[in-house]
Amino acid sequence: MVSHDRISRLAQQIGERLQGASQAPEEVQKGIQQVVRGAFDRLELVSREDFDILMDVLQRTRARVEALEQQVAALETLLEERTAEVPAPSAAAPEAPEEDAGGGETGR
Repeated sequence: MVSHDRISRLAQQIGERLQGASQAPEEVQKGIQQVVRGAFDRLELVSREDFDILMDVLQRTRARVEALEQQVAALETLLEERTAEVPAPSAAAPEAPEEDAGGGETGR
């Protein structure tokens, strides 16, 4: 929102331009346009065209993010299904000891 101070300064500058109303109307109009244009520049406004372009980019980005979220969800579901299919090793069945490939000689 525009601060009250900025509006007051803008009104003051326009009033100063109108005090010289004895000038040609074109000069007064140009002066007022300069004051208003300067105030808008300080407000950091964007043009409607730039806004529309950014909104289009935002919408396309949002669509891509949603598609990626769906892909991640599908991959997570697939991963959960695959891990559920693999039986967990049971604690009752002891693992067979591995044979030493070195022929029984160790530490040499």
